Amino acid sequence: MTLHPVALVTGASRGLGRGVALQLARDGFSVAVNYAGNRQAAEETCAECAKAAPEKTQKFIPIQADISLREDRERMVREAVGGFGRLDALVNNAGIPTKVRGDLTEATEESFEAVLKTNLQGPYFLTQSVVNLWRSKAFEPLPGRTFKIIFVTSISAYTASTNRGDYCVSKAGLAMAVQLWASRLSDEAIQVFEIRPGIMATDMTSGVKEKYDKLIAAGVVPMKRWGTGDDVGRAASALLSGAFPYSTGQVINVDGGFHLKTL
Repeated sequence: MTLHPVALVTGASRGLGRGVALQLARDGFSVAVNYAGNRQAAEETCAECAKAAPEKTQKFIPIQADISLREDRERMVREAVGGFGRLDALVNNAGIPTKVRGDLTEATEESFEAVLKTNLQGPYFLTQSVVNLWRSKAFEPLPGRTFKIIFVTSISAYTASTNRGDYCVSKAGLAMAVQLWASRLSDEAIQVFEIRPGIMATDMTSGVKEKYDKLIAAGVVPMKRWGTGDDVGRAASALLSGAFPYSTGQVINVDGGFHLKTL
């Protein structure tokens, strides 16, 4: 039986995470589809992955876990390894938006704590759990491959939005987490990457679609379109498939050129 590389993708029931899971399925991965609460959406992702997969031996399993909770994170890793027998890649994608957009002078500690626990603390320590699993030699990398980690951040890592400061801080912290983990693991054959999406068409941005439609039309995105889960999925699959064997800590901008500075 063909042994497929296995990726755990957090927040994969919808949006960017679903895009990542689908592209990985197309490219021969089995995928653990993490979700926080919407099991139906996770099962839909698994079904779509199964249709897209080129080989029937690929597997797609939904795993419920709230990544802000240590117990859930640890259980998720156990269930992924138990369901697939191994784990080759982690895609830290799950995240939540600011609860209520408002000026910095009125922001609440409750919202700040909730956003950072999910967007920063959760993936930071989930990575720790997965890395320690790999370092325990519970299983070896597949022939010709290395273990890999992707953090999905945001242009909010460097773009100030004063009505959602907690979200910006969480993504800036996550960008530094990439540098930390890449530095720590560079001599252990574990690669770490950052995918930095721009203005993406997801449930998270549906409430501000009109605002961003106008900004995109005005040229804030040089390529003049919204990004999609497919765009992020293609980047993630290229990284996880081994297309960058001599790289780690790289930032891959998937933003239509938003990061460009022009006069």
